[in-house]
Amino acid sequence: MQLAGTGLVASYFAPVLSARLVQDVKAVKPSLHNTAKNCILIFLSGAPSHVDTWDLKEGAWTPTNFSPTSYGTFRFPQGLMPNTATQLDKLCIVRSGLAWAAVHSLAQTWAQIARNPSGATGAIAPHIGAVVALESQLNQKPGDVLPGFVSINQLMAGSGYLPARYAPFPVTASQNGLAALTHPDGTARFADRWNLIKKVDDDRVSGALGKNAADMGGFYDQAKALFDSPEIAKTFAYTAPEFARYGSTSFGGSLVVARNLVAARRGTRFVQVSLGGWDNHSGIYTANGGIYAPMRSFDPAFGALLGDLAGMPGSVTGKTLLDETMVVVIGEFGRTVGVLNAQAGRDHFLRMSVVFAGGGVKGGRVVGATDPTGAKASEFGTLGRDARPEDVTSTIYSALGIDYTTVRHDDPLNRGFEYVPFAKDGTYGPIEEVFG
Repeated sequence: MQLAGTGLVASYFAPVLSARLVQDVKAVKPSLHNTAKNCILIFLSGAPSHVDTWDLKEGAWTPTNFSPTSYGTFRFPQGLMPNTATQLDKLCIVRSGLAWAAVHSLAQTWAQIARNPSGATGAIAPHIGAVVALESQLNQKPGDVLPGFVSINQLMAGSGYLPARYAPFPVTASQNGLAALTHPDGTARFADRWNLIKKVDDDRVSGALGKNAADMGGFYDQAKALFDSPEIAKTFAYTAPEFARYGSTSFGGSLVVARNLVAARRGTRFVQVSLGGWDNHSGIYTANGGIYAPMRSFDPAFGALLGDLAGMPGSVTGKTLLDETMVVVIGEFGRTVGVLNAQAGRDHFLRMSVVFAGGGVKGGRVVGATDPTGAKASEFGTLGRDARPEDVTSTIYSALGIDYTTVRHDDPLNRGFEYVPFAKDGTYGPIEEVFG
């Protein structure tokens, strides 16, 4: 029963949150592509330099070991990202991205709740993964015992005002995975104890003691569901060969687990994996440091993840797991462009790039463009403007078939909670070129 307090077992079989949803007047009809069942969000905290990665701008500062290479009409740092280079046909790179803030914590949270954290609804806003977990319960199956939203390595936002059962389950990937979901006295003895507590604690089980007690009863129920599915523990583990193929790093192991979670099809629909180390204010090209250090973790793992997902069967005949899983790579903002600063690094900068793959994404293409320095957008695509975090969130929701213009009327502020602020008015929406 120790698992009851971890959040892993938070009432995933309970009825979907009862919300007072009403028909709000909308200026636009949502564009729902409904091309994905899952989403893996890779968050590069610290903010990688866009002009050294996804929007390469070459100059006297460019290290020779970047080995800039032409792929069709765009250049890519093959030497820095050799494994990713083999997967470019799967990627859609949006180069017209623009953050709202150049402060780490503010921009990180903004990107994950699709609104200003200091705004009126910022304090109650759930992570976009929590919204996915909530919405996915509409299609929940009896065997879905895993949490809808799993966060690996770093937790940056929670379930907001939504019930805790939609909160991210935080884990740290390891080769052994979760502790075995078995009782030391055996299943028969465990069943006896379970039946006994049901009898002696009927008030809690029935909800007679109030909502908090009933919620705890839900935790217990889901702990029992997991004990009845001990094979689930393997989902959070990886083999030594897998660990090596993904780069032999904790981040690589985390992406193996992310792959396992969506492949298991047992309830998890959104996985966030975070990787820090990108705040390169100084020595960005320092050998064995700077941008090279986090890239040694990211590149082999990202390449292996895309390759594995593309080679695994989907739930529909003729589809792969990559076809059903949108993979998104994003940081909180970009970094200054052109020559390096006095510390041989790059500072905070609003211009950024966002990468999409799988889940209906048309790969092998670039959306938007920047000027020769990478500072300003010179092309925007059909958005006709910079792609903001709200647009990225709308794109994810659209791929998953979630109406990003939804306005809930169950929020504690009693003002109506928008999944994406101002999306119903047409201010924000999906980046359509991502889908073709």
